[in-house]
Amino acid sequence: MKAIEIKPDIYWVGAIDWAVRDFHGYVTPSGTSYNNYLIMDDDITLVDTVKYDFAEVGIKNISTIVEPSKIKNIVVNHIENDHVSALDRIMELAPDAAIYITERGKKGIERFFDISKWNINLVKTGDELKTGKYTLSFIETPMLHWPDSMMTYVKEAKLLISQDAFGQHIATTARFDDEFIECASHAELEESVIDYYANILMPFGNLIKSKIAQIQKMGIPIDMIAPDHGVIWRGEPERVLEMYLDMANGKTNLRVAIIYDTMWHSTEIMTQPIMQGIKDSGVDCKVIKLRATPMSGAIKEFWNSRGCLIGSPTLNNEVFPSVAEFMTHLRGLRPKDRITGAFGSYGWGGGAVKWLYNELSSMKLETFEPGVQAQYRPSPDDMDKCYEFGKEFAAKVREYHSKYE
Repeated sequence: MKAIEIKPDIYWVGAIDWAVRDFHGYVTPSGTSYNNYLIMDDDITLVDTVKYDFAEVGIKNISTIVEPSKIKNIVVNHIENDHVSALDRIMELAPDAAIYITERGKKGIERFFDISKWNINLVKTGDELKTGKYTLSFIETPMLHWPDSMMTYVKEAKLLISQDAFGQHIATTARFDDEFIECASHAELEESVIDYYANILMPFGNLIKSKIAQIQKMGIPIDMIAPDHGVIWRGEPERVLEMYLDMANGKTNLRVAIIYDTMWHSTEIMTQPIMQGIKDSGVDCKVIKLRATPMSGAIKEFWNSRGCLIGSPTLNNEVFPSVAEFMTHLRGLRPKDRITGAFGSYGWGGGAVKWLYNELSSMKLETFEPGVQAQYRPSPDDMDKCYEFGKEFAAKVREYHSKYE
C-alpha cells in the first residue's frame, strides 16, 4: 500500500500485515494494519512508527512524500512493539528529530533503545506543538491501554489520531470506514470493533467513559478518527464514539452464550436441552465449544451476550484445562454487567461446577445458582433438568438485562 492523503498534507504511511494470525494471543483471522501518519508542514512531523518487521515498508511510504531525513518531529503516542519498534530506524535517518512522548513513555523506550543522544520532549494533556499551519494537541490516555498511552489531536484538521482506541484488527485495501463498508459490510466493521474492544479494552470501561467525557468537555470538533490499527473513521466517526460509550456502559445483546468443552461428550450433550430451554423462553442463544473456537472468539461471544453459561467436565476434581484457560483470559479482562452460571458432568467425584462458581464469584459477576450436573452420561431425567435450567436462566437473564435498557 502506498502513502494515502487523509487530510490536506496529512498522509497515512503505515503497513498492512496480511499474514498475522496471532496478535499476543488475540486471533486475527483478517490480519491487521500498523497505521502511522506523516504531517507535511513547515516542521514535518511523523506520528508513531510501525512494527519493526515492516520498518522498510513504512520508510518507503514516507520516502514517496519526503526524504525521511527532513522529519523534524516524531510523536510517540504508544510504546507497544507494534507501534514503536521501528523508531530507531527512523532516528537513524532523522537523527536530529525531536521526539514528543509522555513521561511514562520515555521510561518505557529507555528499555528498548539507547536514547542518550535523542532529543526527548515530555508532554502531558493540554500541551501543544505548532508545526506550521497545524497545531497538535496532546491528550494523555493512561491505561488505554498502556500507562504511556496518549492521543494527538490536529486542531485545524479536526483529526484525532487515537492510537489503539477505536481500532480494529483488519487487513484491507480500504483505508476508510466508508470504503470498507462499500466493499465488505457495515456489520463486519462493527463486529471487528466489538471484537477489538472485548479482547483488549474490556477492563477499561470506566476510563473510556471518563476520557470521552473529557474530550467532549474540551469541546474539540472531530470529523475524522485515525487509529493505529484498521480503517480510519471519516464516514461516521461519531458512530464509533457511540459504540464505545455503549460498550463502556455495559450495553449488549439479550442473548446467552453457552461456552463449554467436553471430554467424552457428556457435557456437550447437556448443551442441547439447555440451549432449547433458553430459546423456548424467547432469548437468543449461541453455543461455543472452546477447542473448536479461538479464545478471542469465545471472549467476544461472552461480551456479546448478557448471560453466559460455562460448562465443563470434571478432571482431577477440577475443571477441564481448556475451560480453565478461558476463565484465566476472562478474569484478566475484569468483566462486569453480565449474569453467569455453570453446568457439567462428572464420573465418581464432582468439582468442575463448584470450581466455576468460585471463579465467577471471585470476578464479582452475578451468578445463577445452583448449576446443573450429570454423572457419567446424562439420563432422560438429567436432560429434563437441563432444559428447565435453561428456561430458568433465560428468565433471570431477561430480568437482569432490563436494567440496561
